Amino acid sequence: MLRALVLTAAVAASTVTLACVPAVAQAPAKNAPPATLRSILLEQLRSTHNKAEWFTPMNAAVAGMTPEQARWIPQNAAGKVDPENNHSVGMLAAHLVFWNERSLLEVKGEKPAAFGGNNDETFNNFDAKRWTDIVARLDRVMTGFEQWTEKATDAQLQAAATRLAHVGTHNAYHTGQILYVRKLQGSWNPANGVK
Repeated sequence: MLRALVLTAAVAASTVTLACVPAVAQAPAKNAPPATLRSILLEQLRSTHNKAEWFTPMNAAVAGMTPEQARWIPQNAAGKVDPENNHSVGMLAAHLVFWNERSLLEVKGEKPAAFGGNNDETFNNFDAKRWTDIVARLDRVMTGFEQWTEKATDAQLQAAATRLAHVGTHNAYHTGQILYVRKLQGSWNPANGVK
């Protein structure tokens, strides 16, 4: 199980090459306690939430954006929405909020609201007027994952481990997209982690 989680983390880090900042990655401390399932999951959750390590975390990726910037969608040379990059930062963040809130409810043993299964709706439900709320919800749900992981019993953690590992991978993937869109837009400050 630990090997699968480490491989999942490696895939997430390599998938999001635009967000990589390996200069801040550190080797484990000399006398650090051995890794556990809990410590690995917490490390993955925190590194995609708010702790810059191997790549820029989502809180940094969305920080300082205006609602207008969050609404911007890349366009191709003809001035049309680029079919390969057709999501705004706001759409990507709304998608992450949707799936992370559902996943957190599920690991807590609660039932999320019914979902029709159209994943496009999770992107297209973005409203720039709610940008500040989306950023706050993204931070809140990630904090919720970390708090749950810290307090979960070993049995609960075992049962949720695969889902938590996928949450980290999914967050890393879309954070890379957020950074890419911001770089295309010209709203990303490279001093914040990605050159």
